[in-house]
Amino acid sequence: MYNVKSMKAEEFIDHNEIEETLSFAEANKNNLKLIDSLIEKAKERKGLSHREASVLLACENKEKLEEIYALARQIKEDFYGNRIVMFAPLYLSNYCVNGCVYCPYHGQNKHIPRKKLTQEDIVKEVTALQDMGHKRLAIESGEDPVHNPIEYILESIKTIYSIKHKNGAIRRVNVNIAATTVENYKKLKDAGIGTYILFQETYHKESYEKLHPWGPKHDYCYHTEAMDRAMQGGIDDVGLGVLFGLELYKYEFAGLLMHAEHLEAVFGVGPHTISVPRIKRADDINPTDFDNGIDDETFAKICALIRISVPYTGMIISTRESKAVREKVLSLGISQISGGSRTSVGGYYEEEEEDESSEQFDVSDKRTLDEVVCWLMELGYIPSFCTACYREGRTGDRFMTLLKNKQILNCCHPNALMTLKEFLCDYASEKTVKIGNELIKRELEKIPNETVKAKAKENLEKIEKGIRDFRF
Repeated sequence: MYNVKSMKAEEFIDHNEIEETLSFAEANKNNLKLIDSLIEKAKERKGLSHREASVLLACENKEKLEEIYALARQIKEDFYGNRIVMFAPLYLSNYCVNGCVYCPYHGQNKHIPRKKLTQEDIVKEVTALQDMGHKRLAIESGEDPVHNPIEYILESIKTIYSIKHKNGAIRRVNVNIAATTVENYKKLKDAGIGTYILFQETYHKESYEKLHPWGPKHDYCYHTEAMDRAMQGGIDDVGLGVLFGLELYKYEFAGLLMHAEHLEAVFGVGPHTISVPRIKRADDINPTDFDNGIDDETFAKICALIRISVPYTGMIISTRESKAVREKVLSLGISQISGGSRTSVGGYYEEEEEDESSEQFDVSDKRTLDEVVCWLMELGYIPSFCTACYREGRTGDRFMTLLKNKQILNCCHPNALMTLKEFLCDYASEKTVKIGNELIKRELEKIPNETVKAKAKENLEKIEKGIRDFRF
């Protein structure tokens, strides 16, 4: 049944194909000749198939794993440089009609406070986020056609883009809401969203249906085919992800890459981002109830292999993970992280009382945005608040072309430096300002095009004088 170009979920994510892939990987996990050839192929920067990558995932040879990690670091550097894009989630509503057994928002949870932001609440929340320095948000909402209809989401996006506070502005709104229709995806596109994000949770159909026992999300095929409908609706930047811990990680890894291959085969462009969340404790959710959890070493291995298998995709890690884990995987492929995050409805403007918590999951990295920015720079990364590609129409295959032609140093690199300078001028602590200005001075010299470098320096001087929002 496997057909990468099929528009049917059970054909482009074919169970038998995954089982055969895992059997092949297990049989060849010590086949060093094959493993060496796959690593050599990955060095061409054109990616690996789900079957090829699964062999490397099964490999336990420490020497070969070090080669994979070194290659992942180099590919990350080649395509994304040392930039790390910053964002924050904004939870609009935790009303939900689904029965997802791993999420505290499930409809049978009668003791979690149900909350929904009004447009006035959104103004307060976004103002608080702007006061931190954020320019990019990912809005989140439970699935509830009464409380959270598409009209509410669209109105909320309009409100977010309209809020201008001091030098603050949200320049890109990504959207993580339930699978919907082509017509609704067209409305989201017209509203000016950035990336449409939807986690598959698990690609194992039987497990999926057990984990989603009732509600609209129970429909595996409708959910899995959502990215196709989003693309048909004109959204060419889409973000994939699974929730590691729900099902065996090798199965999920193969399914995730098959989904990326499907999008590439049908639409000519793969996922704009891939997220790698792991299940965490929440209101009435205990991660130990799920017996497929993965340790930190396996998690790092997965991140490295996604990077070499889908070299052009952005990779996202959230504050689900600790500072130590985030630091470990940054060099292995991660290109976007959240900072100063709250996973509750209304958590930025006003902190919740503990017994009134509406968090979707526990946050492991509780540092402020300023602390995260400072930490990244101390590690040698450029925290970027850039949204230029989206606003210049460089999305989908246009963004991928820019990436593949390695124009990052002449485009994304100076944009990152200019948006970092805005943060330093408007929001940063004294320590962060000092480290940031020294980093900008060093990184300017890496811009190969002298004209671009001169223009970047000119813009940086204008930013110091109070002018904002420059971009290449």
